[in-house]
Amino acid sequence: MPPHTLSLTRRAGALLAGCLLAALAGCGSDDGRPPSGRGAKAAPRPAEPKPAVPAGLPGMPPVLDPKDVYAADRPNQLSPVVKGFPSRVYVPNTNSNTVSVIDPATYKVIETIPVGIQPQHVVPSWDLKTLWVNNNRGHTLTPIDPATGVAGKPVEVHDPYNLYFTPNGKYAVVMASMDRELVFRDPHTMERKKTVPVSCYGVNHADFSADGRYFVVSCEFSGELLKVDTEKLEVIGQQKLPFEGAMPQDVKISPDGKTFYIADMMAHGMWVLDGEKFTTPTLLPTGKGAHGLYISRDSKEMYIPNRGEGSISVFDFAQNKLTKKWHLPDGGSPDMGGVSADGKVLWLSGRYDSEVYAIDTATGKQLARIPVGGGPHGLAVYPQPGRYSLGHTGVFR
Repeated sequence: MPPHTLSLTRRAGALLAGCLLAALAGCGSDDGRPPSGRGAKAAPRPAEPKPAVPAGLPGMPPVLDPKDVYAADRPNQLSPVVKGFPSRVYVPNTNSNTVSVIDPATYKVIETIPVGIQPQHVVPSWDLKTLWVNNNRGHTLTPIDPATGVAGKPVEVHDPYNLYFTPNGKYAVVMASMDRELVFRDPHTMERKKTVPVSCYGVNHADFSADGRYFVVSCEFSGELLKVDTEKLEVIGQQKLPFEGAMPQDVKISPDGKTFYIADMMAHGMWVLDGEKFTTPTLLPTGKGAHGLYISRDSKEMYIPNRGEGSISVFDFAQNKLTKKWHLPDGGSPDMGGVSADGKVLWLSGRYDSEVYAIDTATGKQLARIPVGGGPHGLAVYPQPGRYSLGHTGVFR
């Protein structure tokens, strides 16, 4: 082979070897991408963003489950504060000025406690340690120790139709119906801290948003709703319900915190309200004289007693519709009440029949019909599951 040919062959071999080495080393890519193959490392995937939990009212216990505000209310999930309390049903009799105490194990009245004039509701305190009897026309609150069942010295509070507590436990909120006021008080001493006059008539029931930053109030005698800022203690919204003669009663928020429901005894159903937007609600008919609203222990259903026809409608949250209606045998006037700690019994007062009804939540069957005093109203089943009380006959979170 001529010398010049041998030189060219050697140079070509060297170039070829160099290219092979470059390719093996991963240096041959001309588009800037990392090499592929066994030795290549995959780029790390960006972490999926976690769903944001809205900041709650300062001082409010954190929400256990952003998808269910009632997650702390599961069957028999009692706070250590109440575990030693005997299970009782406390029934305020507005016409008799007494509280009937029922043993739920025997369905019998075991005690009758004299209280002030026209007791409307029995309300568990925010810290779960006291039951407050709202003596509306007596202008007092009677404390009952749920550990012993003994009533204490009444506290002077003007026009206490109903009573709530802010989710952080900072204030008691007195629904002064005839005074046309929301009165914010110390939750223990009931000393007046701030009075908020309202222009509607008959403030009576309420419930709080999932984050606790506002609450919705029903005004019974003028057919209106209020939206109140919990931090500023100010009315930030007001609207008239689109029904002539509307009389809104109980208020309850949905488990997912997106919707408020307001029972209406004259519109014979419940209003469905977007609390954030506070736009005009729509009416879902349930039955004559719809009055109370109570959530099942699994957060799947809501019980709506229809006082004017002696029935209880059952609303399914997942299906977003009424699925059942239970009729009391021999009729009745089911009003306010609560669900037993195990979730198996719905207790309701018979407002115009001087009796209390115990209803099986699985079948709708009436378990008992118990005679009590005159005009039984906002009865409290106690104790119930939950970390703290928002008031009324027992709204727990």
